[in-house]
Amino acid sequence: MPDEAPPAPDPSWRGFQAGPRRHRGPPWAGPGRGPGFRPPWWPENEPFPPAGRGGWAARRGRFARRAGLVLALFFGLTFASSALAVALLSGALGLGRHRGLAVVAGVLGLGLLFAAFVAAGRAVRRMAVPLSDVMEAAERVADGDYDVRVEERGSRDLRGLARSFNAMTERLRASEEQRRNLFADVAHELRTPLSVIQGNAEGLLDGLYPSDRAHLEPVLDETRIMARLLDDLQTLSTAEVGALRLHREPVDPRQLAEEAVTAFRQRADAAGIALELRAATGLPVLEADPMRIGEVLSNLLSNALRHTPPKGSVEVSVERVDGEPAVAFSVRDTGSGIAPDALPHVFDRFVKGPDSGGAGLGLAIARSLVEAHGGTITCDSSLGHGATMRFVLPEPVR
Repeated sequence: MPDEAPPAPDPSWRGFQAGPRRHRGPPWAGPGRGPGFRPPWWPENEPFPPAGRGGWAARRGRFARRAGLVLALFFGLTFASSALAVALLSGALGLGRHRGLAVVAGVLGLGLLFAAFVAAGRAVRRMAVPLSDVMEAAERVADGDYDVRVEERGSRDLRGLARSFNAMTERLRASEEQRRNLFADVAHELRTPLSVIQGNAEGLLDGLYPSDRAHLEPVLDETRIMARLLDDLQTLSTAEVGALRLHREPVDPRQLAEEAVTAFRQRADAAGIALELRAATGLPVLEADPMRIGEVLSNLLSNALRHTPPKGSVEVSVERVDGEPAVAFSVRDTGSGIAPDALPHVFDRFVKGPDSGGAGLGLAIARSLVEAHGGTITCDSSLGHGATMRFVLPEPVR
């Protein structure tokens, strides 16, 4: 079920220390970005990284060649028509021996000159009008209007420019909407702990409450909630922009799962839930940040245990992916499941079930951390039949 990020368990249980940062991959991956990293702002229907940087260079080259051809044709026709016009004037003034031929040539030259101006005007208009549309739309975007769109017209390259501009404005509009929603959600999540802190502090200052443990502990608990929310937001924001630093090192996927299960064993026993581990043999060693992957498993296990009733079960499995150089981690529970309308949004920020507490950032953070490792995470669930959270991490390139 979509829920909040739980308090991070003691890092000592993971059994790994953060080692030296080792970045592998092409230049666009950047620090902390795995080979499968895909920026959240990149269009879903376009491959990342782009298929060679020569794509845009080729478009610019084609545009420059076409513009040069138009200019060369224009100046060539102008020169030819000017020469013929001189011949016309020469014939009209009796400066040439073949006056009649000069007159014909001069008329032809004037016709060519007129045709050159018409052709050049149409070519310039064909290029200038779409460019002026983009320039005008760019000014409106600079003023904060993200709903502006450019009509796709002109040559193929200019239509491609308009299409790219429209995609950019759509992403800007979506980002602006997400930013506003994020501020509203953060303000909502901070309001409750701040109200508790303010009420208790005023009661202590006014002498309504004694300065004892019973009245000071709620204040401390609410400050911990606020600190956890801010930490989660920082982790989420740095991961989504690809700036999260990953301390990759060789890790055993089976050992990661065992340590996560051990950390939640006591909680599962206290709730009357059977917590089991099923790990395949001969799993490959992964290049990953054990602290971050441990955080992913912690989020998934915490949600599974929270929404599984007593006498239910939670199973953690680790196995190879058939036909792919990757390892899959799965957390399967027998809880209440997820409604079909909520299933597509379980990894969105601040999305949580009606019976869930916290800010609803746990699964969003899990997705960001998995994608920062170049992996993928999915959810399979039906209402009343539990849920299965599965994330896949690629094997290191040898």
